[in-house]
Amino acid sequence: MAATVATLSDDMAAALPDVELARALLGGTRAMRAAAKAYLPQWPNEEPGAYEARLATAVLFPAYSRTVQTLTGKPFSQPITIGEDVPEKIRVYCQDIDLQGRNLHTFAGDIMEGALGHGLAGILVDFPPAPKEGAPKTLADERKLGLRPYAVQIFPWQILGWLAARVDGQWVLQQLRIMECVDEADGQYATRKVEQVRVLMPGAWETHRQNEKKEWVLHDSGANTLPYVPFAPVYGQRTGFMQFKPPLVELANLNVAHWQSASDQQTILHVARVPILFARMLGDGVQITVGASSGVSATTAEADLKWVEHNGHAIQAGADDLKALEERMRQAGAELLVIDQKITATQVSTENAVGMCALQRIVQGEQDALNLMLQMFADWIKEANGGGSVTIFNDFAASTLSDATTQMIKDWVAVGLLSKESAFKELQRRGVVDADLLWEEEKDRISEDGPALGLMGDPAGGNGNGQ
Repeated sequence: MAATVATLSDDMAAALPDVELARALLGGTRAMRAAAKAYLPQWPNEEPGAYEARLATAVLFPAYSRTVQTLTGKPFSQPITIGEDVPEKIRVYCQDIDLQGRNLHTFAGDIMEGALGHGLAGILVDFPPAPKEGAPKTLADERKLGLRPYAVQIFPWQILGWLAARVDGQWVLQQLRIMECVDEADGQYATRKVEQVRVLMPGAWETHRQNEKKEWVLHDSGANTLPYVPFAPVYGQRTGFMQFKPPLVELANLNVAHWQSASDQQTILHVARVPILFARMLGDGVQITVGASSGVSATTAEADLKWVEHNGHAIQAGADDLKALEERMRQAGAELLVIDQKITATQVSTENAVGMCALQRIVQGEQDALNLMLQMFADWIKEANGGGSVTIFNDFAASTLSDATTQMIKDWVAVGLLSKESAFKELQRRGVVDADLLWEEEKDRISEDGPALGLMGDPAGGNGNGQ
């Protein structure tokens, strides 16, 4: 079949399975249930009704989404620093960078979450089309009409394909195809969603839509003043130009394994909680009524009546499997924070080089992309002094995996995904807490110490008198 403007490229087709997995996990229990057999297979000989009941009661342990949110919060625990070299007009744009109410800090945080979660987050710089009637003639007219460049977040599943070429030794986009959905009026009170493919080229753009025959045809086209495609990718894990994979993809696979194991555990618990009444040789015609004030009589001496219950071994094995998976997920999420102690040639030139963790490299990549975005803004408004630069906080790396997982344990307790007792035991296992300490004794000591620092006088934390 001949390729069309909506044909998915081979590179994107190869990346989509990991992207869709991450997307489902980030969507939570509802998205995982909607994915159904893709991530929760139906057992051999399992009746459809039984499978639907098992699927409807499955609940996702949100390890992947919580880890992505926790890691995203680290570089954005402090505001983005907008450099003094950013022109005043662009500073104003940063207060509503996407014309949808997000300032630069919030927008950049969402981009980071997309890069960590899906593997790629794109920043497209667009400019609203001028009205055909009453077109602006002056800068004041443009401001009045709200005509200014703005940023758009592009998700990886929107990208259909691209063409690129080497220019001065660097890969540069020559064409980018994006699937988008636009709202159009549908009568006086409603709107309808219309899918279209946007094709971006240096100095030009096109949109394509399907006709009644489901053929993709040119819908609209136009020119812009930029001699390049105004798109900046932010990679979670870069495997090539415009090629990527989610940096936490192994954590995602572990989270799916936990989803499946938790479903098995829930099923066996349901079975184990319902004992089976076993009757032997009661005699013909004996009626059995089960209840607190009922009895059963038998006509033979060999008769027996008893409840048969699960011995619990499989339940314990399932619980152990879930705990092991949860520990491996914590380890996998913490690895992005561990400093790479290998010093590169570039790092050697820096006097106190100490290496860089994976999350820091992702932050550096986003910072470069944001600076490129600002330059696109400047090119669009013909700002001679350029777009300037921003700085994202990145001094958060852990020197060892133990340090990183300790911080992860603290974060999980804070969001309610781990109890304080479990955290205490995990820290003991890592050698952070004395192995001879007992949780019950330590808990009593903590209560004797009174409210934690920062809670003195706080209505939620006590009144300062231990009450």
